[in-house]
Amino acid sequence: MPEQNERRLFGRKRRENSDAPRDRRYVVKVNADEDAKLQARAVVAGVTVPRLLFESGMNAHVETSTERKQAIAELFAVSRTLGTVANNVNQLARFANTEGQFPAEAEAVASEYRQLSARIDETIRRLAGA
Repeated sequence: MPEQNERRLFGRKRRENSDAPRDRRYVVKVNADEDAKLQARAVVAGVTVPRLLFESGMNAHVETSTERKQAIAELFAVSRTLGTVANNVNQLARFANTEGQFPAEAEAVASEYRQLSARIDETIRRLAGA
């Protein structure tokens, strides 16, 4: 394959033609600083700014700051709940030590702990992008 065709095949700046018409259009307004950053990222990627925006938006692995904030808020909520579960475990341990028997309510606390652990694992996976 001649070098010109090879470069065009792998370094194509335009998207391939589509069977369905592309009749939707989005307008994104940016300030001068944001424009400079977008231009720089597009040059590094070897694409145009519209293509950079399109590919970034279509990439399933891209995480928005809103999604990250939601995941962090979830971790804080789980952390607060985990604090109450820890308090319950301390009360159960104190009861078991003074009475010499383990209360039946302990199973409910253990179940709540397992659910919280699963929520923590899932939120961490989401933050890690796995």
